[in-house]
Amino acid sequence: MTAISKEYLLLFNTITDTEQTLSHLRETLLEAQRQAEELFLEENPAAGPAEDPAERPPEAS
Repeated sequence: MTAISKEYLLLFNTITDTEQTLSHLRETLLEAQRQAEELFLEENPAAGPAEDPAERPPEAS
């Protein structure tokens, strides 16, 4: 079996750690976005949730 070089192991482990960190940061940002939306809706109840155009029934012609 061929030994894996130290350089490859260093690079692989650094990339793996970075992917995990980015994933954690993404979750943190998504949670902050959810909280900001909730705060906005609490202060502006008339705003309501945004309507998704895909969920609207088709208009009659």
